[in-house]
Amino acid sequence: MSTHAFPGFHSPGASTEAPLEMLAACHGRVHKQCETLGRLAAHLPTHGSDTAAQQAATAVMRYFDTAARDHHADEEEDLFPALLEAMAGSDAVCLRALTDGLVAEHRVLEGHWAALREVLARIAKGEPVALPPSDVQAFVAAYAAHIEKEDTELLPMAARLLSDADITRVGTAMRVRRGIGAID
Repeated sequence: MSTHAFPGFHSPGASTEAPLEMLAACHGRVHKQCETLGRLAAHLPTHGSDTAAQQAATAVMRYFDTAARDHHADEEEDLFPALLEAMAGSDAVCLRALTDGLVAEHRVLEGHWAALREVLARIAKGEPVALPPSDVQAFVAAYAAHIEKEDTELLPMAARLLSDADITRVGTAMRVRRGIGAID
């Protein structure tokens, strides 16, 4: 079913048919959006909220308001429970600590995002506003650390522990979340 090419499988073509690869590929897209945020922060002092800044802010908001939000839900609502169920009867303390820690990191990332989004929304409207590089750097660093943990610990563990049926269920839930029809 899937190639389980971990860590760091970043195929842009990964889909819900290969949900673990899709989650890994999403990490590559998060990195690209974080790079855009860094370029936007550097662009604003010289160019202000010009058309390029407005477009960049809009694109970053669109990504983190949809794909990144769905990614967190994919993990918290489907992948983490499937992993914990796969460990039923075994010592799942380590796995529980990992998933609880990742959920806590999701909340921290969402807090960083909420603050950045307010500024990006103003940029998207063309308002003159600064995007503090320290806020961008904190968000980017938190996401980089989070992605590293998922790529090197979570996804390889999921590839080892989950059955094909488990992975199919996760992929089906991901399709439903995104409003994608069933795969024949």
